Amino acid sequence: MTTFETTEPPFRFRQGTRPLLISMPHVGTYVPPALAARFTEEARGVPDTDWHLERLYDFADELGASVLVATHSRYVIDLNRPPDGASLYPGQSVTALCPVDTFESNALYAADDLPSETEVAGRRFSIWEPYHRRLSDELARIKAQHGSAALWDAHSIRSVLPRFFDGRLPDLNLGTAQGASCNPALAQRLIDIAKQSPTLTSVLNGRFTGGYITRHYGRPAGQIHAVQLELTQSSYMQEQAPFEYCDTTAARMQPLLRRMLEEVLSFVE
Repeated sequence: MTTFETTEPPFRFRQGTRPLLISMPHVGTYVPPALAARFTEEARGVPDTDWHLERLYDFADELGASVLVATHSRYVIDLNRPPDGASLYPGQSVTALCPVDTFESNALYAADDLPSETEVAGRRFSIWEPYHRRLSDELARIKAQHGSAALWDAHSIRSVLPRFFDGRLPDLNLGTAQGASCNPALAQRLIDIAKQSPTLTSVLNGRFTGGYITRHYGRPAGQIHAVQLELTQSSYMQEQAPFEYCDTTAARMQPLLRRMLEEVLSFVE
């Protein structure tokens, strides 16, 4: 297998002490220079990043959670897509395992120099597989130590994206693969907490029901409960470049996130 040339490790990982793993597959911004040279100017700014989630979840260590964070941009390879590139939402517009366009449907590659099957395989081998191996191993360790495990897949997205959904997205989009990836009682507790917010809107299994990570690893019958949370970026940051973190709005979001994760821990411990 030909590896993909990169100088960065595929992820950063901190192991916690309690039965919770927080995965952040779309926060990475690194694009190797040789690949960036093939990108458009817009693409080199990686605008579709899940910006600032590590900062937003900066209480994770206090909770004792393990944290797995992507380093490479989703434009290099999307860690929340199946390895074979199959669509997660058949019939709807989606981006690929190795995307060729932005969320605005603009081309990533300046000269139509799209990645070959060999190049895609190299990116999968060098970045996708190590991330998922670490994720799988950590869930197995947590379950062996604690008897059960929770996986929280953390995401964010612009609140208005006509390509993917009509109108404005709710602020908190909880996804449990339509009830298949975690115990329904836990899902209900989480949406109940979300709906307590007087300013933030929320939905369970709406437009976003969970990507590959939630669907693949969530096995409630096996005591592994997986939840995806897709936040609107407007609820904690500026949605347009330079994509700045907003302390005031984030301060309203963080206590709610913490209460939900504390509820997850209460359920699995």
